[in-house]
This record gives sequence, C-alpha cells and structure tokens, in this order.
Amino acid sequence: MAHKQNFSMAIKSLVTGGAGFIGAHVTNELIKMGHDVVVLDDLSGGFEENVNPQAKFVKGSILDYALVEQLFAEYKFDYVYHLAAYAAEGLSHFIKRFNYNNNLIGSVNLINQAILHKIKCFVFTSSIAVYGAGKPPLREDMIPVPEDPYGIAKLAVEMELRVSHEMFGLNYVVFRPHNVYGEYQNLGDRYRNVVGIFMNQLMQGKELSVFGDGMQTRAFSYIGDIAPNIANCVNIPAAYNQVINVGADKDYTVKELAHTVMEAMGIKGELRYLPARNEVMHAYSDHSKAKELFGDTANTTLLEGLQKMEAWAKKTGIKKSSKFENIEITEKLPSFWLED
Repeated sequence: MAHKQNFSMAIKSLVTGGAGFIGAHVTNELIKMGHDVVVLDDLSGGFEENVNPQAKFVKGSILDYALVEQLFAEYKFDYVYHLAAYAAEGLSHFIKRFNYNNNLIGSVNLINQAILHKIKCFVFTSSIAVYGAGKPPLREDMIPVPEDPYGIAKLAVEMELRVSHEMFGLNYVVFRPHNVYGEYQNLGDRYRNVVGIFMNQLMQGKELSVFGDGMQTRAFSYIGDIAPNIANCVNIPAAYNQVINVGADKDYTVKELAHTVMEAMGIKGELRYLPARNEVMHAYSDHSKAKELFGDTANTTLLEGLQKMEAWAKKTGIKKSSKFENIEITEKLPSFWLED
C-alpha cells in the first residue's frame, strides 16, 4: 500500500529502531492509530523487511546528530518513540564504550531535539535491567541498582528524561519491558533473546544452550500484549511522566521455557548446560501501575505466544548466528560466545 498523502496534516511520529523487534510492532500499532510514521534504523539489529510499508524508512543512526536534526526539522514530529538500543545485558560488560555511545549518547541526541522542537511526548523503552538484583516482584517505586552497563545506560536515560521534564517541560513515558519475545526477533543474535536463540538452535538440530542449571526465572512476555500499550500511551494523560513496568505476570524457569519451545515447535531437542554467567537469577515485575493506566490488556500464555512465533520463525528460516566484531574486553567473556 502506498504511503498516505498529506503527511503534514496527520499526527507525526518518529520511531527509532523501527526495523527491529519491538519497534516494528509499535510502528504497526501507530499506523493502525492513523499516525504518519518515520522509522529511523541503522539495521545493525533489525531488517528493512520488518518495516511497515506505510511508514517512511530512513536508514541511519541516532548517533548521526546532523541526520537527527534534519529529520526533526523536516517532519515536525508530534511524538518520539525511542526503541533503538543494543539490548544485550550480558555482553554490555565487554562492550562498554559501544554500549554507552549507542544506548546513552544516542538517546541524548534525540532528547535534545525533542526539547528544541517542543514535541508533545517522548516515549522511551527502558528495561527491567535497571532493577539489577532487586527482590521480585520488581516495582517502579524500588530504588534501581543496575548490575550491568546496559541497565546503567537505560537508567541514565530515564533520569535525563526526568530532569528534562523538570527543566524544559518535556513530557515523557518510560516503559520497563522484560523478556519480550515474538515475531521479528533477530533469530541470528547469539547474545540476547533466549526464545529466538532456542528456536534457531532447534531448527538447526542443535542442542539448546542453557547457562548454569537453567533454574533462572523470567516472565516471558509476548510482544502482541505489549506493543499496543506502548503506542497508545500518548493518548493517556495519566501515563505522562511515569515509569511503567510492562510484561507477563507468570514466571518460568529457563528449563521450562526450553521444553515449552520444543512443544510449540514440535521438535524434540536436548539441553546443553554451559558454565553459569554473571546474571540476575530471578527477575519478574509487578504490573499494578500498568493495569491501572491501561486496564486489563491481553495476557497471552507462554505456549500460545510461542506457537504464534513458531509459525513466523519456520517461515523466516534458520539465521546464521553472527559474532559481535568489536569486543572491547575479552577477560571473563563466556567461551560459548566465541564459538563458530
């Protein structure tokens, strides 16, 4: 379908990372809502085919300040949905400069322009990683103590949005999603998104790689339950200038996840236990605030969500697992990540 005409007359939204996983789903929701959407993505973790054809796609980086300035000046955005990030908590220890450039400095580039152009609301996807090893269920009023550079960068952006609101009146909504899975995940990413990793390994007839004993618990959250609320939050004044946990309520062990992925895909696989890595053992959130703001939204069961993703994954096919080329620190890097 051709891009809508009268771009200047419609609600205009910028989605960074819109060729990536969550960003592509949020773009779809915004287009359903009637927004004209510009997607900015450098395709480092996303794919152009994920971008809704009704959106205008711009290949570029949030680190390119001249490009960011140009887009804000040209399109006069009403809203910014900032979903671009390199979201690998475990790997972030070993790529500190890359992490802070992409996840903090790039975000500040967008916040500067949002202030200068007086946009109505800046929507930011943070992460459960800001909580660190807090005792679950994790609540928004807990003092966040992140345990990895990725979580530190996300928390810094949250704090920058708060002070930008206090100083300049920039409205924002911060979401802290956790363990989101679904269609458009990068199946070839070996460092993050355990569901995609497991599906890709199963399709190749490989063992499923489990760090430690597999008893870590997470509440795996289907993207279709989350993207509509992220998109629609700008229409809910009570959500403005709030930090909101979003995701599923029921937690599972990684071992339980592995067996449920096998069930969804109809493929029997074996588990390969790897040395434990430095990670939070138990992480899941309280969603009382989200329910108060958005009401009872869809709550897809793990098996149902995996079955939806499975159909897409088999159609997409096996993806070669690519290595991150610019590791800055190799000490204590899990050897599994170095394998071909």
